[in-house]
Amino acid sequence: MGPQVECSPMQQSSLGKDLNADDCAALITVMGVQEFKDGEVLVQEGEADSTLFILIHGAISVHSTINGKMTKVYTMKVGECAGTRAFVDLAPRQATLKAVGDTTVYTLEPEDFEGLLNSHPKVVYKFMRGLFRLTHMNLMRMNAESQHLSNYILRARGRY
Repeated sequence: MGPQVECSPMQQSSLGKDLNADDCAALITVMGVQEFKDGEVLVQEGEADSTLFILIHGAISVHSTINGKMTKVYTMKVGECAGTRAFVDLAPRQATLKAVGDTTVYTLEPEDFEGLLNSHPKVVYKFMRGLFRLTHMNLMRMNAESQHLSNYILRARGRY
């Protein structure tokens, strides 16, 4: 038998902060665990995979195609999650995820999560609130970065 999903790492993740022990116990019944070796691909850009990944151990490098070339754009840290857009919208992946060192992730599939709607609606609400908060924080960060870039270009009068 492989590794099991545990509550403590889930509650310490960016999406599990609102979950109490009972909430977490209900949520982990529909989650899985996957382990990856250094360099293994979790998911490829463009795939129709809607799995949500929560990084529990190791690191994940995020790669995206920029000007026709695969480029590393970010390295995820423990507690962060990937695939929120694909999870919610069931849209193709926007990035390729690769394990950095030995990596463990908790996984959640939309269909399994939706199965909690009838039996544990408050758990679904709390988790979705966490997804919204995470998405909102990312949007605020992007807006701030855009404003900084705009200020830079205006001060430099378009020379950069």
